[in-house]
Amino acid sequence: MTDNTRPMRAGSRLERVLRAGLFAVTAELNPPDTADPHAVYEAALVLAEVADGINATDASGANAHMSSLGVCALLIRAGYEAVLQMSCRDRNRIALQGDLLGAAAFGIHNILVLAGDNPAAGDQPQAKPVYDMDSRGLIAMADRMRNEHKLPTGVPIEGKLKLVIGAADVPVDPPADWSPKGLFAKAEAGADFVQTQFCMDTGIVRRYAARLRELGFKLPILVGVAPIPSARSARWMREKLFGTIVPEAIVERLEKAADPKAEGRRICVEVLQELAEIPGVAGAHVMAPMNFAEIPRAIEESGVLNKKRKAA
Repeated sequence: MTDNTRPMRAGSRLERVLRAGLFAVTAELNPPDTADPHAVYEAALVLAEVADGINATDASGANAHMSSLGVCALLIRAGYEAVLQMSCRDRNRIALQGDLLGAAAFGIHNILVLAGDNPAAGDQPQAKPVYDMDSRGLIAMADRMRNEHKLPTGVPIEGKLKLVIGAADVPVDPPADWSPKGLFAKAEAGADFVQTQFCMDTGIVRRYAARLRELGFKLPILVGVAPIPSARSARWMREKLFGTIVPEAIVERLEKAADPKAEGRRICVEVLQELAEIPGVAGAHVMAPMNFAEIPRAIEESGVLNKKRKAA
């Protein structure tokens, strides 16, 4: 269920696909440890034909890589649809405002707002986190800037600031008294869509989406999925990545498979196909930082993009 009464924010490809009610698929590109733009172009080439948007991570795991803004600028230069990640961990509100203006100048319209992983978990644990704003505050600030066309100081913004704002969430199997106040607060702050953490349990997704619909939540939701290459990887994801849901049945399938990587892709295909049939699920976000080559194969084999987006 998508709220089509909201105005078109930017007319980006991702926004058009979501508003058309098509099953949207975005894919994650982990920025390389290089200053060579061709590394980005090569990675994006295999995603562009199978994704409605390419999402560049923002120092995921609190590890340093090419910036999300830099990657997205290169993607736009090459003619691809980019989704800029903006985390609250590394920049104060002054820098975040500057990045929003810079993104707009590059032609980047889609952003995903995140809190950001704690630096203590990264490769430079001595790094100091900023967290000048939380994710809801950043969403609200970006929404005010695009609506009022002013900086928070009141200084007018020249040029077009067209933004489609994404919020993050962690799916849960909702108990009877579940009240997702944080997610509703992000929607109220101005978010236009939601992207979730990994959830490979379609039963939980079905119940999560159904409860949100009952509560009147109308933003389109993209559920995070992955072609998991091994049982060891599945266990690591559950232990190390907050909010990740991988059922034990999937771990057992990977454990018993003669070719775990191929089995992981088949599982991802099955999950994508099931998600496409769940009311309240608008799409999927496919992530595979250690198994990147399987992303386009899983999306293609799922057939969820067979309704071609010619009109979108």
